[in-house]
Amino acid sequence: PSTPLLTVRGSEGLYMVNGPPHFTESTLFPRESGKNCKVYTFSKDGTLFAWGNGEKINVINVTNKGLLHSFDLPKAVCLEFSPKNTVLATWQPYTTSKDGTAGIPNLQLYDVKTGTCLKSFIQKKMQNWCPSWSEDETVCARNVNNEVHFFENNNFNTIANKLHLQKINDFVLSPGPQPYKVAVYVPGSKGAPSFVRLYQYPNFDGPHAALANKSFFKADKVTMLWNKKATAVLVIASTDVDKTGASYYGEQTLHYIAANGESAVVQLPKNGPIYDVVWNSSSTEFCAVYGFMPAKATIFNLKCDPVFDFGTGPRNAAYYSPHGHILVLAGFGNLRGQMEVWDVKNYKLISKPVASDSTYFAWCPDGEHILTATCAPRLRVNNGYKIWHYTGSVLHKYDVPSSGELWQ
Repeated sequence: PSTPLLTVRGSEGLYMVNGPPHFTESTLFPRESGKNCKVYTFSKDGTLFAWGNGEKINVINVTNKGLLHSFDLPKAVCLEFSPKNTVLATWQPYTTSKDGTAGIPNLQLYDVKTGTCLKSFIQKKMQNWCPSWSEDETVCARNVNNEVHFFENNNFNTIANKLHLQKINDFVLSPGPQPYKVAVYVPGSKGAPSFVRLYQYPNFDGPHAALANKSFFKADKVTMLWNKKATAVLVIASTDVDKTGASYYGEQTLHYIAANGESAVVQLPKNGPIYDVVWNSSSTEFCAVYGFMPAKATIFNLKCDPVFDFGTGPRNAAYYSPHGHILVLAGFGNLRGQMEVWDVKNYKLISKPVASDSTYFAWCPDGEHILTATCAPRLRVNNGYKIWHYTGSVLHKYDVPSSGELWQ
């Protein structure tokens, strides 16, 4: 569709709204009334839409309104399309039977063309439930029993490769074209440090197989962020408890690891938590939001040198626009919802709108409009959403009736 589409899920059911400039309810999708809709997702290119209504998972083609498939999955709570719309992955909570025998597979992979089930797996945890595909779908990976299993060309009956280290807690496949790279995280144990390693698929064996390796002692969990060109990974390492007692958030450090083997600790000029880190779309810079309130925001280059400092303010999140030339710094959650919209080519402040009580933020794919929303269960009152122009004006506002809730 030429108009961006917005899907709304709440106590009033599931329905679609035409994005700018109309904001009318879309006729593409007949409203699903009732409160049983638990999940929905668009494909990456926006042409397919899947949702669960408490009985079935349905898949429609958005461009011609045609129902493609209906799957009998009343308990599904997670859905995701593979990058080229070949596979629909669904996840239901894992259950074991009363006599203690193993439960049935709860992660299903369906062929979107034919509707047949390609493979079922047992996947106990909801966290990282979905397999990871490369952009062209030649490689697909999932974490099984502390190792990463790789499949090729959506053939899930044969494990093409395995990456095995002591205990791989998490992995991230690189975006972009071949050659694919993978970042893996192994938590420290018995006095040994945690480490993140980068590999190029499928070269996993031998002492010199890793492209890069970075170890650190202070890490109970890590977040790994590839840039689009897959030249580097940023790692936010966090401890659950701050030994100094200075922060409720534990301690965080930011590490830079390049695929050429270089690595560094990013020196942040203010102490305190790291709230958010984002790469720009050209993979040349990243923005970090950090430090005790009022928080600092700084753009760094690939040498980890500061390029521009936005000063301090009530903010804990950063969002680059889809085309990368606008950056929104925002203070959501326990902050008041102040947004700063910056032109990052010239480092000029464009606008400072306030979206109070926001629990959700998204850029419209057109790179010109912004959506903010207040959703339950995070906030039970004043649910609704607003669509803004990046220059700061509210173009459309919808408030849920006082007895109702907005969920997604």
